[in-house]
Amino acid sequence: MSDIHSGSCLCTAVRFKTRGELRELIFCHCTQCRKQTGLYYAATNVLDRDLELEGAEDVTWYRSSDGAQRGFCRHCGSALFWKADGLDYTSIMAGVFEKPTDLKPGYHIYCADKGDFYGIDDDLPKFDAGRP
Repeated sequence: MSDIHSGSCLCTAVRFKTRGELRELIFCHCTQCRKQTGLYYAATNVLDRDLELEGAEDVTWYRSSDGAQRGFCRHCGSALFWKADGLDYTSIMAGVFEKPTDLKPGYHIYCADKGDFYGIDDDLPKFDAGRP
């Protein structure tokens, strides 16, 4: 597995490279993630020092809660990032990475808040709220 991954938004105004190992995927079913994407987030993390961003001026940050913000492309609207205040890493949406990603599924969070139009039918750990 490569320790360098790249990706972009749909229109490619925002491009990025990551260095180092990526965390397993977390699938978030909270209302905010569902409303932003239409389904749920599948995201990994990268340390901020290992994230190289081109087109940062094209990322719009939306303060979605008291403790976090969401980054998306101001041109095409692609959901790209989730960033909690005070942490040294950024979550990146799995779908914006170029293949091969080598990303592995980890677990589901906020399952109690999931949409009523789909099921969670895999064997991954499931948590009603955030991971304890």
